[in-house]
Amino acid sequence: MSSTYGENLKLSIFGQSHGPAIGMTLDGIPAGLPVDLDILQSFLNRRAPGQNDWSTPRREEDRPEFLAGILDGFTCGAPIAAVIHNRNTRSGDYNNLKDCPRPGHADYTAQVKYGGFQDAAGGGHFSGRLTAPLCIAGGLCIQWLAENGIRLGARIVSIGGEHDDSDVNRLAPQLDLIQKDFPVFSADAGIRMRKKIAEARADGDSLGGMIECYITGLPAGLGEPMFGGVESRIAQIVYGIPAVKSVSFGAGYLAGSMRGSQCNDAYVLENGTVRTLSNHAGGILGGITNGMPVIFQTVIKPTPSISRSQQSISLAKGDTQGLIITGRHDPCIVPRAVPVIEAAAAITIYDLILGNTQTSRRK
Repeated sequence: MSSTYGENLKLSIFGQSHGPAIGMTLDGIPAGLPVDLDILQSFLNRRAPGQNDWSTPRREEDRPEFLAGILDGFTCGAPIAAVIHNRNTRSGDYNNLKDCPRPGHADYTAQVKYGGFQDAAGGGHFSGRLTAPLCIAGGLCIQWLAENGIRLGARIVSIGGEHDDSDVNRLAPQLDLIQKDFPVFSADAGIRMRKKIAEARADGDSLGGMIECYITGLPAGLGEPMFGGVESRIAQIVYGIPAVKSVSFGAGYLAGSMRGSQCNDAYVLENGTVRTLSNHAGGILGGITNGMPVIFQTVIKPTPSISRSQQSISLAKGDTQGLIITGRHDPCIVPRAVPVIEAAAAITIYDLILGNTQTSRRK
């Protein structure tokens, strides 16, 4: 099923943007793992809408209600189930979308696929609203990974042509240096990016950008060759996030302009541990972690809902129509997407850790 992910854990996401609730189930999680709901809520707040000038004015608390799987602060071995109730919906803003699809959205493809039975309000199941339950699962996995000394963090690389500090230590990324209110290394770069977002909003337009994610503390040996590779597994879940248009690892597209002597990461022994002198591979070789930080980049397209007039069609009349999108939308989804990317990566890595543990038990 397209709304289910995982091999050793099973994550299922359900709900629609303007339905009564959205939620997730997470199966295959061992009993006895600690759960800090306050830390989880702080993580969810980073993604929640309506908190600042660069996000949609739609306000939702995004406070999960756990129905099963957690008891007295620990996992109990049963599938974890949680819902977030939608409070601030305005479905009337989307009444015409089955006939006049929005450019850049899934309105037309959903109409073709589901023959008019899809929920069009707010994009229905295609909405970025569904990343909230993804962050519930990912926020839990981040806590459990931390128990194993594994940390995740992501930052905005660029928005609207403005770039963050590129001098990043890819051998040991300093995650604590990422700004809290706007996730960049350089506070000045964050100010410039926010200015660009404000300009786009004033023009009735939107911006996209790039996010880079870092995973530190990983052991060597996670993952499989070919279709079970770490890159494949991360890319699969990240591409499930609306607005993601590309995923690359390590040096990314820059590797195509390097020579082998430049791109290859030379080996060295440090206190008996194999390390590399550079990290162009992004911590993965042959689909398997090599013990260096895993680093990947994600490109987020501009928010397709803009207030400028756009060209569309009437499917019923068969003619061209102008379309002005109403409703409440982010002028730039990139800042709120940062914790979503972290959540997706955490789910993949914890799934791999579970598989590694189960393999060790069978030996």
